[in-house]
Amino acid sequence: MNAPTNPAHLLPDVSQMPMPDALLVALQSRFGAQCSTALAVRTQHGVDESVFSVPPPAAVVFAESSKDVADAVALCAAHRYPVIPFGVGSSLEGHLLAVRGGVSVDVSRMNRVLTLNAEDLTVTVQAGVTRKQLNEEIKSTGLFFPIDPGADASLGGMAATRASGTNAVRYGTMRENVLGLEVVTASGEIVKTGTRAKKSSAGYDLTRLMVGSEGTLGVITEVTLKLYPIPEAISAATCSFPSIAAAVETVIQVIQLGVPIARCELIDHNTVRMVNAHSKTTLREEAMLLMEFHGSPASVKEQAETVQGIASDNAGQAFEWASTPEERTRLWTARHNAYFAALQSRPGCRAISTDTCVPISRLADCLLESIDEVNASGIPYFLVGHVGDGNFHFGYLIDPNDANERVIAEQLNHTLVHRALALEGTCTGEHGVGLHKQGFLLSEAGEGAVAMMRSIKHALDPHNIMNPGKIFAW
Repeated sequence: MNAPTNPAHLLPDVSQMPMPDALLVALQSRFGAQCSTALAVRTQHGVDESVFSVPPPAAVVFAESSKDVADAVALCAAHRYPVIPFGVGSSLEGHLLAVRGGVSVDVSRMNRVLTLNAEDLTVTVQAGVTRKQLNEEIKSTGLFFPIDPGADASLGGMAATRASGTNAVRYGTMRENVLGLEVVTASGEIVKTGTRAKKSSAGYDLTRLMVGSEGTLGVITEVTLKLYPIPEAISAATCSFPSIAAAVETVIQVIQLGVPIARCELIDHNTVRMVNAHSKTTLREEAMLLMEFHGSPASVKEQAETVQGIASDNAGQAFEWASTPEERTRLWTARHNAYFAALQSRPGCRAISTDTCVPISRLADCLLESIDEVNASGIPYFLVGHVGDGNFHFGYLIDPNDANERVIAEQLNHTLVHRALALEGTCTGEHGVGLHKQGFLLSEAGEGAVAMMRSIKHALDPHNIMNPGKIFAW
């Protein structure tokens, strides 16, 4: 694939505002040791898993309460200076980068489970609680929170990016599982959205407005979530296929038949090889589906037998079970480490991740054409997909010092996204827009819809201090 060698058009628009001296004095006076301007601390809060390189924020405030967040935002608002929420730094699209300068408000110390209502299947947590921490703290109740994006992300960050992951085909995304929020607005006011009730028709749905807003409308400080009973029986299975097409056809038939499969992940032979090398596993190095079934022992057995029959009809072989907790953990840990396995396969590389999602009936069309293109490009890659809901990810492994590779990878991504849009899909199934997908959002939603989003931003954040430069241009 021919490509220009100048990637300047791929760089984010960086125009950082200097931090007013009076603001720094005010923050240090209010927060003391909780406010840091140390370069190492700022640098840590100025990088995520994206390929963008941006100077770090001017200062970091470590919030320990909602009032801390409100005070930090209010001080920044008084000086019209940007605020950037920070959870654990696992975002993939440049969400936390200080493209306009700003103060990074770190909520990782806000890590308490506040209220558990097991009888109502709900829990309220501070924004810095991570998904693994939550499940560890509530496991004695027989309940769990199913949204699993792979990384041990903070629940505030997961709400802000509308995350999902491997269980979404059964349990939905953060959009379906957040009942209410506490949010600090651009003026420093603390507001509540939603209730613990399962439904409401009271006014605008501010909870859904904030879920997926990527910190551009406010800082999420508390999240009220749905919980689910831990299934009586859980079984995982792997099945290998002679081709990606056969694996995808199996998935389509499973979903169209209505099998309530909990997880259905695709990894290609390339990625299986990387996972085996990294995780010391011995998975068969062919296109593979990793599946999980939840329910009663009888229903799990019935689901698995149905899927096994469909897989066999599509030349699936080596159907293997992982029924003990230890075996399942080993299997899914290997899957979640696919990203790091891929990075290890090319030392020093960075990954440009794609995030398209299409209607399940169009999955094969989109995926197979995209595989042909990346194979022809010569760029190393890995492929994983939550294919049960039509979402898949290429990771293009580029040399960060090779401008030509960066351009080729971006061209591959551009072609893939527009193919997905032509199939009535989306440019981002779960990672969010951030810096990377702003042009794609315009192509997907259209000028009118983006103008409506921009009007909401202008109304709620009139001075553009909340994570500016993300989702769309001011």
